[in-house]
Amino acid sequence: MRNDRVLLGIVAAPHGVRGLVRIRSFTEDPMAIASYGTLSDETGSRRYRVEALSTAKGAVLARIEGVADRNAAEAVRGLKLYVERSALPATGDREWYEADLVGLPAVGRDGRDWGKVMAFHDFGAGLMLEVSGGSASRNAVMLPFTDEAVPEVDVDGGRIVVDPPAGVLAGGEAKEAQE
Repeated sequence: MRNDRVLLGIVAAPHGVRGLVRIRSFTEDPMAIASYGTLSDETGSRRYRVEALSTAKGAVLARIEGVADRNAAEAVRGLKLYVERSALPATGDREWYEADLVGLPAVGRDGRDWGKVMAFHDFGAGLMLEVSGGSASRNAVMLPFTDEAVPEVDVDGGRIVVDPPAGVLAGGEAKEAQE
């Protein structure tokens, strides 16, 4: 599912009284959020120039052009910052942008329908893939985004193959023990 724009970060909170903000960056190098040129909001109608100053407590301290005081910084809290896909580098072999995977069907090695990729989460122990809506599970399922649990990612073919660990489904451990 390709989009023309990719989410690079979200303004988390103001920092100080001079208009600085903390940005939760989704770029591999958090400071790189400012290196893609002018960013836009979710609608693409407003443009923002971001100057990354430093990192602190897992966020990028930044200045956004036109945001000069704490009130203005508070007004942009929650702002999602996007970049045009054409500004991003091409992906290599076994590389992809998470935005390209969201919405793809997730199919088990055994052919079971696990639904669609809903989101990615990082709770500190590694990237997790949220899958929901398939016949294999009525609820959302969190899978580790590892080669073992997600052995195949086929962006061009429009699907990912999953091999959930034992216990993801109710009775999964018992089924494995019987095999």
